[in-house]
Amino acid sequence: MQGGHVRPLRLARAVARRLARCFRARQGYAGYRSFSQEGEDMILRSMFSTKPRGYHGFYVDVGAHDPERFSNTLCLYLAGWRGINIDARPGGMTAFRRRRPRDINLELAIGASRSTLTYYCFNDPALNGFRADIAKAIDEAGRFRLTSQVQLETVPLSDVLDEYLPEGQAIDLLTVDVEGMDYEVLSSNDWARYRPDVVLSKQLE
Repeated sequence: MQGGHVRPLRLARAVARRLARCFRARQGYAGYRSFSQEGEDMILRSMFSTKPRGYHGFYVDVGAHDPERFSNTLCLYLAGWRGINIDARPGGMTAFRRRRPRDINLELAIGASRSTLTYYCFNDPALNGFRADIAKAIDEAGRFRLTSQVQLETVPLSDVLDEYLPEGQAIDLLTVDVEGMDYEVLSSNDWARYRPDVVLSKQLE
């Protein structure tokens, strides 16, 4: 894991290319449909295929964005899993509550500590995030448009798990995708108490 800065304009172009490739549905592992941006859910499906038949695991999805689009956890949900979905976007959990009723769906901003940060919103909410340099670069690249900025309170991931993780529940998967703030989210977990079997995080370069 690295917390260094990235080249914002290069990042903006890379994000634009990635989104353009992913607007259509894809076929993935063993004929299953992939919902993730880059087929990550098919890799996860393969990794967890060693679990006993009928096993229903538990995930924590930080930066969940949407219950279907670009989701790393929908294929697991459809297989009977459940978990905690977390996203900072105001109003973003409405769709989750409708389409993921088994899950715990939280509209929260996760950060290294409790603080107030500026959240940058785009006309494509998959690009929303807290990094001013990334937001500026994406906006200036011209393909997507910055529409608003809001102040949000952040909380450490460990505090959220303290409150919402069901008692005695093991975490099979932690997936983090928060547009350049993944290291801060990961560092906010209490790894001595909450140790997922698998951690999936995106590094932007």
